[in-house]
Amino acid sequence: MKKIVKIGIIIAIVSVAFVAGIYTLSPLFTSKTVDEPLPGLNSEIKENMDFSKFMNLTEYERTRIAKNMTSQQIDNIMVMAAKYNSTVTEDMTGMDSSSINNTLAGSFAGAGDGFHHVSGTVKIFTFADGKSILRLEDFKSTNGPDVYVYLSTDKKTSDSVNVGRLKGNIGNQNYEIPQDVDLSKYNMVLIWCRAFSVLFGSAELQ
Repeated sequence: MKKIVKIGIIIAIVSVAFVAGIYTLSPLFTSKTVDEPLPGLNSEIKENMDFSKFMNLTEYERTRIAKNMTSQQIDNIMVMAAKYNSTVTEDMTGMDSSSINNTLAGSFAGAGDGFHHVSGTVKIFTFADGKSILRLEDFKSTNGPDVYVYLSTDKKTSDSVNVGRLKGNIGNQNYEIPQDVDLSKYNMVLIWCRAFSVLFGSAELQ
C-alpha cells in the first residue's frame, strides 16, 4: 500500500513539474504578433488628415499612418502635393566621361491612371572604378509625398532597391547606386510613393 502511495506521489510531482516546465518554456516556442498604432495618431486619422499635417510627420509615421487612412484622405493629400513643384539642376561635373564602361538608358512613362505623369529619360553610367550613377534628364513628374527612385524587377517593387528620395519633381539629377547592386538584375526604374505604395511612372532600361 505504501508503495502505491509513493508511486502516486512521484507521478503527481512529475506531472506538476511537467506542467510547470511547459508553462515556463512555452514563450520560447510560441509567437504573438503585435501591431500597435503610434501614440496619438488614431485621433489624427479620425480628424481630417490634411496635407500639412501629413507632411509634418516623420517618414516612419507617414508610412504607418497611411495604412489606416481612407481613400478620400489619400486622394486629398495626393492632389495637394501635386500642386507643388521642386526643381533640381545637377550636371555631371566631377565625373570622368572617358572612364564610363557601360551605359543603360530608358524613357519614362506615367502610371496610366490619368493623374500620375512622368516624362524624361533615365541613364545609368557605370565607371571603371565600379561606381554607378543613376541620372534623370529632362525629368518631370507629378509631385507627391514620400516619392522615391527605385531600381526594380517589375512595377510593384516586389524585388527592388531604393536609390533615394526624389530630389525634385522637375530637372536633371544624380543618384549614386550602391556598388553591391547587380544592375543586370534590375531592368526597371520606378518613381514610387512609398507611404501609399503608388506608382507615379516607370522606365525600362536597355
